[in-house]
Amino acid sequence: MKKMIHFSKAFLPCAIISSLVIISGVVGVFVRGINFGIDFKPGLIEEVRIAPSVMDITYSGTAKATIDITSNQTDIVISGTGAENETKIFKYTDYATVNDLAAALKGVENIAVTVKAHGDAPSASLFVNSAASNQLAADPYTVYASGLMTTETDQVRSALVSLKGVAVKQLGSGADISYQIRMADTGGSDSNKNLQDSVVNALGTKFGIDNVAVVKTDFIGSSFSKTIAVQSLLLLVATIGLIWLYAAFRFHWDFSLGATIALIHDTLIMMTFIIWTHMEISTMTVAALLTIVGYSINATIVILDRVRSIIPLMETKKFSDIFNQALTDTLARSIITTVTTLFAVIALFLFTTGSIKDFSLALIVGLCSGCYSSIFISSGFIVMTRKNWKPEYGIHHSLRMQKGVINMDTGVQV
Repeated sequence: MKKMIHFSKAFLPCAIISSLVIISGVVGVFVRGINFGIDFKPGLIEEVRIAPSVMDITYSGTAKATIDITSNQTDIVISGTGAENETKIFKYTDYATVNDLAAALKGVENIAVTVKAHGDAPSASLFVNSAASNQLAADPYTVYASGLMTTETDQVRSALVSLKGVAVKQLGSGADISYQIRMADTGGSDSNKNLQDSVVNALGTKFGIDNVAVVKTDFIGSSFSKTIAVQSLLLLVATIGLIWLYAAFRFHWDFSLGATIALIHDTLIMMTFIIWTHMEISTMTVAALLTIVGYSINATIVILDRVRSIIPLMETKKFSDIFNQALTDTLARSIITTVTTLFAVIALFLFTTGSIKDFSLALIVGLCSGCYSSIFISSGFIVMTRKNWKPEYGIHHSLRMQKGVINMDTGVQV
C-alpha cells in the first residue's frame, strides 16, 4: 500500500493562512474597491459595423417617402399629400448589384441616387445606419455594403482606447462581422447622446466617418444593472446551496458542510485575487466562479467517497488517520487532474486577449485554490467536527483479518 502522508498536521496552519488571505480581501474592498465592469454598470451598448458607404439617396418631392432595406429587397413607400400612396418593391433577384439597384431607384419620381463607390457590390450586402431616420429627404440617406473592408477587433479597441471603460466584442464573422461596444455611463442629462457621439467620432477618426454604421443602440439604466448584479449573486448562492443539498443526501451532514465551506473558500480566494489585481468583474468573472465551484466540488467528492469506502476497513480510533489515508490514495489523481486542466487554461491565458484572458487568469487561481481546499480546507473542517469520533464498526474481530483491512500500527493491508 502507499505510505500514508499525514496531511492532518497542515490542517490548522492552512486554515489560518486561508483566513488571513480572505481577510486581506475584505480589507481590499475598502482599500482598492471593486472594479465592476460595464456588465454591472448603467451605460451604452452599441453594435457597429465598419463598412464603406456606397450610395446616397435623396428625395425632393412634397409627399412623404420612406425606405426599407433588407437582405432580399428594397421597399420605397410614398404617401401623403400629392401622392397615390404606393409601394415600390425592388427585389435583388432582379437588381443584383448596387449599380442595377441605383438605376432602378432613379426611376421613382423625385428620387435621386448617387453611387459613391463599389457599384459592382451585390445588392444583398446593403444595410443602413439604424441611427438615421428611414424617411427620405433632401439630406442624403447613406447606404452601406458589408464585406468590402477588413477590420480586426484589436483595431476597433485601439480606436476607442482614449475612451474610458469601453469593452469591445466581435459578433459574427466574414461579411457579417460587427462589433458590440459597451461603455459605462458618465452621468449628466445628455450622457447617452454624448456616449454615442464619442464612440462614432472615435471610430470615424480611425476608419473614416463615412465607413462607420450603427446597427443597434441600447442604453442600460441603473436599476437594470443592479438587477443583473443581484441575480448573479443569487445564482452563485443557489449553485452552492444545491451542491450542499446534493452532498447532504450522498454523505453525512458534516461531509456536506465541509464540501460547502471549501466552495465558499474558493469563491472568496478568487474574489480576493480579483480585488487586489483590480480585475474587472464582468459576466465572464461570474462564469469563472461558477466553473470553479463545479470543478472544486468534483475534486472534493472524490476524496469524501474514498473516506466513506475505507471507514470500515481501518483499525484506528482517530478520524484524522482515515482522512490521511484517503488523501494519500487520491493525491495523485487530484494533482494530475488539476495540472492537465491547467495546461488548457494557461494556453487560453497566453494566446487570448480581453475578457477571455481575464477569465482564464481567474480560472488558474480557482483551479489551484480548488485543489488546495479539497485537500486541506474541507478535510480539516470534517476532521475537526469528528474530533470525538468513535468507529461505527468498532475494531471488530471480523475486520482484523479481513482482506483489505489497514493496520495503523504496521501500515499493512491484511
